Amino acid sequence: MFEPILIAQLQEAEQVRSMRPAQVAAASKSAVLLSPVQWSVLSLTSLLTLWWLVSWQGWVAPLFLPSPQAVLTKLWLVSNQGFMDATLGQHLAASLSRIGLALLAAVLLAIPVGLAIGLSPIARGLLDPLIELYRPIPPLAYLPLIVIWFGIGEFSKVLLIYLAIFAPIAIATATAVRAVEPSRIQAAQSLGATRVQLISQVIFPSALPDILTGIRIGLGAGWSTLVAAELVAATRGLGFMVQSAAQFLVSDVVVLGIAVIALVAFALELGLRYLQARYVPWHGRG
Repeated sequence: MFEPILIAQLQEAEQVRSMRPAQVAAASKSAVLLSPVQWSVLSLTSLLTLWWLVSWQGWVAPLFLPSPQAVLTKLWLVSNQGFMDATLGQHLAASLSRIGLALLAAVLLAIPVGLAIGLSPIARGLLDPLIELYRPIPPLAYLPLIVIWFGIGEFSKVLLIYLAIFAPIAIATATAVRAVEPSRIQAAQSLGATRVQLISQVIFPSALPDILTGIRIGLGAGWSTLVAAELVAATRGLGFMVQSAAQFLVSDVVVLGIAVIALVAFALELGLRYLQARYVPWHGRG
């Protein structure tokens, strides 16, 4: 009775053993029904559906969790009529200008500092303790001191974001420089490379993948510091919009601001990933 079944199972096992590795990989790949992008879309769709269901059923009061329809309506109103004397586009432009200036200043200063720390023991001894001393401090801790020293103008806001971005880039650059393979440096030196050529054509290209990773980390830290920076007598900005709406219990504007901050951060992350794939395509491929 069981003999035909056993014979069939043995034949199937023999077929699996006789399959080539490529065929086995193809079979395993076909077993995955959804790609990572599709899984991401599914998770976001599930979250939005749950949000809509909770608000539609009235399980949470609209004051604490506005419905998606209310947030979309407020998006149109804020985009056209504005909130706190500025439209959503003006708030967004103010925030992007601050983060852009801070990022530009951090990249221009942190990369040379990181190169110096990685190449020179003297620079490492002088600069590394200073960076490590302020790096663990939350930006809100030294925000009052920045206001006392530099006032409540735009410079204080940009400086606070700059300090949040600077340390990750400098540390990533220094670590990447020290991790460059000595054989590459020795090969360039044996071919007569000067100090400048060694840095520009060997060390910097080798460290570039980790430098871009440091920029990604620093930009995330700076964007999260944006809300704290825009608490300092700001009149425009996404952080200012969210904080002002929270003070007046306008929860739909709060959720709208949080969503815009998240979407912009996601777009910036995708942009930096594209730069990594464009300029260091070999990174992460073993």
